[in-house]
Amino acid sequence: MSGAREVSARWMGGYQSLVQARGHELMIDEPSSEGGTDQGMMPTEALCASLASCFCLALAHVAGKRGRELPGLRVVVRALRAGAELRYARFEIEAQASVPAEELGALIEPARRVCWVSNTLAGGPELEYRYISVDGRTPR
Repeated sequence: MSGAREVSARWMGGYQSLVQARGHELMIDEPSSEGGTDQGMMPTEALCASLASCFCLALAHVAGKRGRELPGLRVVVRALRAGAELRYARFEIEAQASVPAEELGALIEPARRVCWVSNTLAGGPELEYRYISVDGRTPR
């Protein structure tokens, strides 16, 4: 697949995994109340972080293309659960900056169009699961 991204997660014991991409690392963990050691974000927080950071960069990009600055730019993402299901039904994405609301509002749609993460989530991507035995055994 052209333009594919690859990220790996290696189990570190307990509820920790070490995520690696392009030489960068991120520790993922669960809070102690859930059996983890709280050494990093939860996977669901990392999902929200991906959405928040991508949309934040998209807003800055669109503003820059228009010769604008967005002082104090901050994006907050809230994930709302789908009842008892183990998934989120809705993400609320809130942009904040020290500019008039109309100016910031005019950038939302152009930023949405160039935000890879929000476009991916909105499109409901197909998930394909594979498995490989690293010791050569084949599954039954």
